[in-house]
Amino acid sequence: MDWLTLVVPFAYLGVLIGCLATFSSLYRRRKAAKAASLEPWFPPHLQRDIYHSLLHLDQQQQNEKKTRVPETVLKAALLRRAAEDIKRVMAIREQKQALALLLQRGSVGDELWQRFLRAEKEMEDEVRDVVAEANSYAPNWGQVIFQSAREMDANATYRARMEEYQATVAEERAWWDKKRASIQEGFMKELDAEKERPATAASTATNTTSTTSDDDAVLVEAEKEGTSSPAPGKKKKKGKK
Repeated sequence: MDWLTLVVPFAYLGVLIGCLATFSSLYRRRKAAKAASLEPWFPPHLQRDIYHSLLHLDQQQQNEKKTRVPETVLKAALLRRAAEDIKRVMAIREQKQALALLLQRGSVGDELWQRFLRAEKEMEDEVRDVVAEANSYAPNWGQVIFQSAREMDANATYRARMEEYQATVAEERAWWDKKRASIQEGFMKELDAEKERPATAASTATNTTSTTSDDDAVLVEAEKEGTSSPAPGKKKKKGKK
């Protein structure tokens, strides 16, 4: 009887633990399947696929004793892969805080948050993989590969902007030529107007001078006539004396 009283509780615990383990296993499998079926956060990593293709081709040619892929090509592909990783890591850092706030407010669902967490985990694995690949080419290159990739990406962005500006040079030059021609035309009109002003002023002064001369001549003639014939009043005064 003592054994039976001990076996029953242990059997109950065993069944309970087995049920919980089964439920947990099924739940994890279902969660993993659901996570696998979720849409990826980022588009396909083209640079990573290119690097893996080149690496596989290099190993295949090595086994067949053919000309291998140059190491410089593999390093360049790895740098481009690291540059794309930098863009994605920066995007995750910028979006994480805003997405967490929206999740707390209930504006987004758990499915979107699970997609983001999976993308974050994938990028962590990707960064570690890139560092390991870089160290396989040169010691301690993994510590500076992302800095080199950032500089390379900055140079590419600068060249793209310069090409964009160069494409608009002809249009801007035509606009400036047209504007300069309009400004020059305006200046020429002002110069012609200034040249016409002295001629008009001179003709006006000539007319004024001639009019003044005529008036002076009339006044002089009037004074002469006044001196030749004395006034009648003065004659009467002389007679009285």
